[in-house]
Parts: sequence; structure tokens; C-alpha cells
Amino acid sequence: SSRVLWTLAVTQLRTLQASSMSLVLPENFVHILRILNTNVDGKQKVVFALRSIRGVGRRFATLVCKKADVDTNRRAGELSPEEIERVVAIIQDPRKYKIPDWFLNRQKDVFDGAFTQITSNGLDMKFRDDIERLRKIRNHRGLRHTWGVRVRGQHTKTTGRCGRTVGVSKKKGG
Repeated sequence: SSRVLWTLAVTQLRTLQASSMSLVLPENFVHILRILNTNVDGKQKVVFALRSIRGVGRRFATLVCKKADVDTNRRAGELSPEEIERVVAIIQDPRKYKIPDWFLNRQKDVFDGAFTQITSNGLDMKFRDDIERLRKIRNHRGLRHTWGVRVRGQHTKTTGRCGRTVGVSKKKGG
């Protein structure tokens, strides 16, 4: 009977240890955040979670967190609504918060000459507008986009043949 009591005590101790070592989430934890039309994983750390927004990279996300006074070691789901608003405001207008022009992803825009940080849907729109402008002025890059071939000077003799027939045709007759 002492053996049975001992095994019972060991199992109770193990369950007690397992329950005390579990991750305790705060009551206001959000698993999926919606920031700038993007679903952001709340379980990731803030910097990595912000990187899931298109147009926000590793260094820009770190700088935004520092400017917003957000601890980079916290999880994104632990952020308060005020902190999220500060982060969004900095991403949308970084020059207002003294982020230098060379840090932004759209420098000296062709149409208006502005320095901006473009994110999510705006990135697709600007990219499409740029390619359309290159096609319209019959630029070499624009023509190659139109033809559907490599644009940046890669070799095309043997690579990038997807969708076309490949191989050597045999001559008929002897």
C-alpha cells in the first residue's frame, strides 16, 4: 500500500508542476490583431508581428517600436489599444516622428516628389502605377515587363523557360 501512495503522490506532484509551468496570458491578450488591413499574429513579439504588414521591414519595425515607446520583448497581443494607435500613427506618417528620409521605402516620388512609407494596399497600387508609367513612356524596363521576360539583366538563353517548349528538335530524314 505504501507503493500505491508513493505513485499517487508522484503523479499529483507532476500535475502540479505542469500546471505551474504553463504560460499565463494576461486577460486582455488578443491572438489576432487587425493593423493597417493586415491580420497580425498576437503570439509573436512586436517587431516580428509588425513585419507581417507589407512595406514594414525588420529595421523599420524596430524603429517604430522605439519611437512609440513599446518594449520590443513584449508580445503583440499584450499591447494596449493606445500603444497600437501610436504604432499605426508612426507607420502612416513617419516623417512627423522624425524618422529620417533615407529610412523610408518611397523616396522622392516621381509624381509629387514626396518622401513616404508605403504599406499594404498602397504598395500594390504604387508598384502597378510605376510599371504602367514605364510602359507608357516605352522604357526598356517597361517593354520587358510587357513582353513578360526578365527585367533586371539576367541571362535568358537557358533559364526562365517556364511554359515554353524546351529541347532540341530532330531533323527528319537521314
